Amino acid sequence: MAHYAFLDKNNIVTEVIVGIDETELIEGLDPETWYGNFRGQVCKRTSYNNNIRKIYASIGDTYDPIKDEFVSANPFIPTPQPFPSWTLNSLGNWESPVPVPTEYGPWKWNEDSLSWLVTPLG
Repeated sequence: MAHYAFLDKNNIVTEVIVGIDETELIEGLDPETWYGNFRGQVCKRTSYNNNIRKIYASIGDTYDPIKDEFVSANPFIPTPQPFPSWTLNSLGNWESPVPVPTEYGPWKWNEDSLSWLVTPLG
């Protein structure tokens, strides 16, 4: 199960749906492409846990295609803190106390050990 946001011509979120897992294909297409073609709108996956594209998309939010992230329509509602140990940087982004490693990956934060762990693929 994954969540997908539909965008209007100005990259404003018009609807968010629950769809198939992002690793599955529909008629040979990835879900973003298939859902987008089916609806005639751009479709972008969003993460309920804020794992991708900065925040979970809500109706009225904006998608920034350059940064490949969603921007909240309400500046008074900050992006939720992903983990207690993370702090906001000067750009308003959450940062872990230890930088994400640049080799191997993918990485997943472990709050208990305050470290990045390799996430197995598959």
